[in-house]
Amino acid sequence: MTLNFRFGGYQGENSVHTRALRRLAAALERRLSGAARVLVTANVAEQGYKAADLLKLVAEGAFDICYFQSSYLDTAKVPALRALDLPFLLTDRGTIYERLDGAFGAHLAQAVADALPYRVLAFWDNGFRHISNAVRPIRAPRDCTGLRMRTTASPLHQRIFAAFGFSPIAVDPADLPAAVAAGRVDAQENPLTNFVNFGIHRHHMHLTLTSHFFGCAPLLVNRARYDALPRDLQEALRSAAAEATEAQRAFAQAEDAQCRAVIDAAGVGILEAEEVDLAAFRAAAAPVVAHEKHAIGQSVMALLDA
Repeated sequence: MTLNFRFGGYQGENSVHTRALRRLAAALERRLSGAARVLVTANVAEQGYKAADLLKLVAEGAFDICYFQSSYLDTAKVPALRALDLPFLLTDRGTIYERLDGAFGAHLAQAVADALPYRVLAFWDNGFRHISNAVRPIRAPRDCTGLRMRTTASPLHQRIFAAFGFSPIAVDPADLPAAVAAGRVDAQENPLTNFVNFGIHRHHMHLTLTSHFFGCAPLLVNRARYDALPRDLQEALRSAAAEATEAQRAFAQAEDAQCRAVIDAAGVGILEAEEVDLAAFRAAAAPVVAHEKHAIGQSVMALLDA
């Protein structure tokens, strides 16, 4: 009997996530020696969906597995996930990976499984996020005033960017390139890979390397489908996910350098971190961060800060 799996994403073939999703599919098929067939849909937007629909599609079983930026999950039901969206908290990839692969990540995974229709197989690298815009260089919060900032649908993200001085506007990832090209938003924030692969570098000539968030994309599997698998198949899936995660993180790190070269060639004006008043950005976000840390809980923050 052949087991059929459907994996879904919301980016193009060249993205670090799609390449890793295909690596996951190949690794699972190899481990199950032909007993599994995996169909990968790289970008559900090409089938008429919004990117955010992917979470519902996995929850309802139309897809078995997807990756998705953590801020799109229901953080009201899983408050611990909001720790991943606190700005300027961790700035070193090695430390971040240790936390995600250790007790902090295990706590998040259990919290997701307890409250949502998923299990977390791994945490993928969605890159350090930076601010771009089409109007002026941004060196300090005062430069953000009056700019319409595209954000995710996360209320926490919206509060943070409002604290910086932006006027936040939530836009689905699938609609972001068109919103930027049409000038419906003045600014946006994303890792360099999205800045290039979504074509934003052709419209936004100002990029500020703030690294304000580290984007984390949990690899999610439909909980009911996973729990119904025999133990050996669960172990094969987790082993394949570990292999794909190692590759995905390597892709993400290499992508930063490759995208930087593309951005430089496009003539985008880049402000390095040392040219930015990061202390002023931290101070602007401090009240929001303090409130969120209290809501998240000291025990969770201790796992992250360990």
